[in-house]
Amino acid sequence: MSRIGNLPVKIPAGVTVTVSDNNIVTVKGPKGELKQSIQGGIKVNIDEEDNSITLERPSEQKKQKSLHGLYRSLINNMVIGVSEGYKIVQELVGVGYKASNNGQLLELGLGYSHNIFLQLPKEVKIETVTERGKNPMIILESHDKQLIGQVAAKIRSFRKPEPYKGKGVKYQGEVIRRKAGKAAAAK
Repeated sequence: MSRIGNLPVKIPAGVTVTVSDNNIVTVKGPKGELKQSIQGGIKVNIDEEDNSITLERPSEQKKQKSLHGLYRSLINNMVIGVSEGYKIVQELVGVGYKASNNGQLLELGLGYSHNIFLQLPKEVKIETVTERGKNPMIILESHDKQLIGQVAAKIRSFRKPEPYKGKGVKYQGEVIRRKAGKAAAAK
């Protein structure tokens, strides 16, 4: 039994959900619009009285169970995204590391011989914050959880945090497991 798949998805005020004939769920809200194709025989039911969405699977096969939970989570993420939105904050830890943006073009100085330029999709809003005495920060906002996660992972991949000094691009609040290094081994 899929515990996640059986949970209903609450539809907040201001959000409309429609299901087309070819099983495409469209979610519209104040932050934007998202679409998701539903496959594998999963049926989407919209309850107008409760303002909720439930999903049903045709059989108890393992594949059906996994798709049941997957599509319920995707629809839930879409509803949250168009109503509240998602925000990811990343820190640049390291001497001389810097970030700036010009519209949707992000420029990163991460200790390489050249700066890195990254063109972001128009669905992702970006803001860079540089304060004296603090690490530079990159703030990403979007209504699409999958897209914002992909962009954040791409930025992080340019310089992952290393375990000795903790330098690199990390998520705000992330704890890096630190290693002692050579000096501790010599004692």
